[in-house]
Amino acid sequence: MTQLIATISLVVFVVVMLLVGVYSTKKAGTVEGFLLGGRNIGPWISAFAYGTTYFSAVIFIGYAGMFGWNIGIGSMWIGIGNALIGCLLAWIFLAKRTRRMTRTLNSRTMPEFFAARYESRRMKLYAATIIFLFLVPYAAGVYKGLGTMFSAIFIGADPVTCMLIVAILTGIYLVLGGYVATATNDFIQGVIMIFGLAAMVLILVSRPEAGGFGAVFEKLSAIDPQLVDLTGGKSTSFLITNICLTSFGVWGLPQMVHKYYAIKDESSIKTATIISTLFATLIGCGAYFTGSLSRLFIEADANGMPNVPGGFDGVVPSLLMKALTENIFSTIVLSIILLLLLSASMSTLSSIVLSSSSAVSIDLVKEVHPEIKPKSQVILMRLLCLIFIALSFIFATANISFIVNLMSFSWGVVAGSFIGPFLWGLYSKKITKAGAWAGMLSGIAVVGGCILYFTATAGFDAAKSMAPVFGVSAMALSVVITPVVSAFTKKFTEEHSRNVFRNTEEKAAYSK
Repeated sequence: MTQLIATISLVVFVVVMLLVGVYSTKKAGTVEGFLLGGRNIGPWISAFAYGTTYFSAVIFIGYAGMFGWNIGIGSMWIGIGNALIGCLLAWIFLAKRTRRMTRTLNSRTMPEFFAARYESRRMKLYAATIIFLFLVPYAAGVYKGLGTMFSAIFIGADPVTCMLIVAILTGIYLVLGGYVATATNDFIQGVIMIFGLAAMVLILVSRPEAGGFGAVFEKLSAIDPQLVDLTGGKSTSFLITNICLTSFGVWGLPQMVHKYYAIKDESSIKTATIISTLFATLIGCGAYFTGSLSRLFIEADANGMPNVPGGFDGVVPSLLMKALTENIFSTIVLSIILLLLLSASMSTLSSIVLSSSSAVSIDLVKEVHPEIKPKSQVILMRLLCLIFIALSFIFATANISFIVNLMSFSWGVVAGSFIGPFLWGLYSKKITKAGAWAGMLSGIAVVGGCILYFTATAGFDAAKSMAPVFGVSAMALSVVITPVVSAFTKKFTEEHSRNVFRNTEEKAAYSK
């Protein structure tokens, strides 16, 4: 019965996604239409596109299982940080200025923004290379959690086959409809995520193992008082590091910033800010709360680790299979949760692939062949979308050690490279080309240097465990070093600064 209901739900989901792709085809005939939806995306769709890109299956399968098990209720601070810093403050400080300045500079991608803002073709090429090298492997990580969940529900199913289905479906609707199809499907997927998560939490809490919201804290405290310590207890510093990485990191990720380019007007920004913040609060806090409930359903082994196949990655799938397969209603909820995880992964995957394909087709190929026609660029972007989805699938299934290791550090490298030059570039006329380069190079320098040092002194596994610290350090240095170097290096001409900021501070600029 579980597999039958899950299969029916999956078929309906696939049909809807494909229909959206077909419907959006006409709106994706130009470069701007394919990449930005004609810069005419409404607030609700923009907010859900941002939120669903933010949260992939990794948060449910990996992070929620690990942090919820180890830290308990305190892990919900990561979800709160994601909502307040990664959504609310990000939209307040970045959305309006990004929308205005990218239109002023006629930039459609982050590398194009850097090229126009800092008058540097080399910076554009460097940024595009960073995106390609580190986002495609990161996309491979999105598949991992899906394979675990699918194989748990469909007993005996090959996880690789499940991941292949996701790759094919994402590739079809992305190639057909570009950003419009992606954003529209993100909205549908976001609604599924909300209902799925709400139903999941309510059912889990009502189970005898939990005994209701009031009893959850008492039972967790009986297992280990630290599990109800809202400060995180012994894991406070680890918790703060991950809050910073996952909350401030999105300020410098091209697939997240991309949503600000495409929103249709400034009045929509206010609405989108509220919606994305509420969405992130529900999804983020709900995911980590679910992870903390695992302690009530799953036994620990002699070492205090979850006694389930797959370690921490198996915590949430095992929890759901144990709690949601007793009757038809709970099985239907389990099917919705399967779609929740599928939705979270597909939205993240499509956004990453769109950013990666544009980095090559617009930022790299355009430099080599400046005479390329817009129609050819659209065809090339569609082709590259397929290639990048295929590459991320291969990286996820081939288990190439170098690529797997690259995934662990990709978020920190990309965010650490871009956050300083991007943030300061929006706000300060005093930032120089040298300052921007210093901020951009710090991402790869800090993460790369830390990897080499810790690998030499403590081993590579130790270096991987420190990946969040490396990422936060890279971001902090990028934000600090960009204005410091700018203070001692050659400034841009007054004319260039005036042109860059000419519409940024005008109240009514581009409001329509």
